[in-house]
Amino acid sequence: MRIDWTSYKPGECYDETISTPGYARAPSRGLAKYLRSLSDQQLNRRQRAADLAIAEMGITFTVYSDGENIDRAWPFDIIPRIISLKEWKQVSEGLEQRVTALNMFIDDLYNDQRIVKDKVFPTAILKTSKHFLKQCRGAKPRYGVWAHICGSDLVRDKDGTFYVLEDNLRVPSGVSYMIENRSVTKRVFPELFRQQRILPVDEYPAHLFDMLASLSPRPLDYPEIVVLTPGIYNSAYFEHSYLAQQMGAELVEGSDLTVGDDDCVYMRTVDGPQQVDVIYRRINDEFLDPDAFVPDSALGVPGLLRAWKAGKVALANAPGAGVADDKVVYTFVPDIIKYYLDQDPIIPNVPSYRCQDKQQREYVINNLKDLVVKPANESGGYGMLVGSHSTPAERKKFAGLIKRSPRNYIAQPVLSLSTAPTLCQGRLEPRHVDLRPFILQGERSYVTAGGLTRVALTRGSLVVNSSQGGGSKDTWIVDTEPA
Repeated sequence: MRIDWTSYKPGECYDETISTPGYARAPSRGLAKYLRSLSDQQLNRRQRAADLAIAEMGITFTVYSDGENIDRAWPFDIIPRIISLKEWKQVSEGLEQRVTALNMFIDDLYNDQRIVKDKVFPTAILKTSKHFLKQCRGAKPRYGVWAHICGSDLVRDKDGTFYVLEDNLRVPSGVSYMIENRSVTKRVFPELFRQQRILPVDEYPAHLFDMLASLSPRPLDYPEIVVLTPGIYNSAYFEHSYLAQQMGAELVEGSDLTVGDDDCVYMRTVDGPQQVDVIYRRINDEFLDPDAFVPDSALGVPGLLRAWKAGKVALANAPGAGVADDKVVYTFVPDIIKYYLDQDPIIPNVPSYRCQDKQQREYVINNLKDLVVKPANESGGYGMLVGSHSTPAERKKFAGLIKRSPRNYIAQPVLSLSTAPTLCQGRLEPRHVDLRPFILQGERSYVTAGGLTRVALTRGSLVVNSSQGGGSKDTWIVDTEPA
């Protein structure tokens, strides 16, 4: 039996591949035609081949459950998600605009605070910000950039419009899986890469290295760059080691580094101490430096903040960048773009309600069943309420949480997330997806060609996070214009 696209019905949601039953969108026609040529058995054999390749390549992620760290094979669906290059160019411009404004915002907060003095951004929200670090006041990172690596989550509503769902500006993860998804897909569908012009993604490590090198305080062609990891038990350790290996950088833990009396950072090697120029840190702010933050942290490096503020070492992302990685701050991003760039946002925010505002709070509490409620500083899908899938008891609990700490919550309408064909128990069915592109900013800016498409593997579910049972797909940016 072969795929019959007329029986594939995504419902009222925007589908990334099929416009109406039986008809593929223009960028996806080559894929749809090719899949129709395969039998169910052939398609399922390719999925098994992909699963075997992932196991052989050791592509894993860690789930924390009941006090245990469980390594699991990366959940991957072989049917790619396709976006046209023409559409992606506009999305890419919008992402670059957004990160540029956010970096100007962060730099302003830690220095002049013009946006607060001009009453565009409320003082009360800054004062209660969990991730505003007073220890970073007055710091001047190179190029005025604090968030060098950003992962902004995008979703489509039922009309096909892209929205930014949230910005990840502290230690965003997932880019290694984007690259490995492509590697596995090339093994499974090599003929499709010969037939279509699909933009590459494997150049990301080179762009990452160049961006990090541009931050070096020493004018060297090849500065010493290290990736600072919490260790093998971290859920993203695969990515830490992968990116270090791809860049030719050293993978280090806090105990491998020291700060000298000259405020320079040194790495222990068999040949003696070696000066470090740039640290790509994958450790949360509070654990970076026990002298400045959590005093009993065994993950960080004593004196590291002092070395960074003295300009002797670059940190990416800079400590304190998380002040903009707050879902309440997210609601102000259109105003932030307008304030610093005098432009309207190219990519809109999802309409949001701030529970700190009394009128908006009352609306949220009275309409919890129709909203998604999110805490300001959680990630990975934790601590949120999806009203349409909640019980009366859960809604009552969240109403109490909002009343006790209104600053800590925002609410958004439930979006009809777009769907994409996904191989589920041997047949293609629509599943909801989002997209996490990665934006680099240093001397120059760079946006990945697509990003990590995450997919909710459970029918009807809107939760795409791998920690919550989601999977992923390869994302193709396809040039459909005549050569």
